Amino acid sequence: MTHEKQTYHVDLVSGDVLGQKLEENPSFTIHATDEELAELKQCLEEHHKDDMESYARSHVPYLLYHHDRANDKYDAAMKKLYAIIYRLGDENARNHIKEIGILEDNKFEGNQEVQNFK
Repeated sequence: MTHEKQTYHVDLVSGDVLGQKLEENPSFTIHATDEELAELKQCLEEHHKDDMESYARSHVPYLLYHHDRANDKYDAAMKKLYAIIYRLGDENARNHIKEIGILEDNKFEGNQEVQNFK
């Protein structure tokens, strides 16, 4: 494994990490080592799993969003994903993430994994 950073493009629509930017979907440009890339890919897989759980839960009409653990897991995974992209991203990625304010959301303030990325 190399400790040299390579440039990648993270497409959150498809969940892919690509070596070149696709014009069809907006993506974030990051610079990561092999280890950092593996961490990001694992986070993307967790996010996809949490997304599927949240989707399945959405078909149960009597469960409210704000009282549902599947949605809380999805939200935490999304915030962790943006924190990793913020840490590895280029200036445009960091500026966009600051602009949308996802890392400033206090809902997961006690989550140590998210705090480590701030």
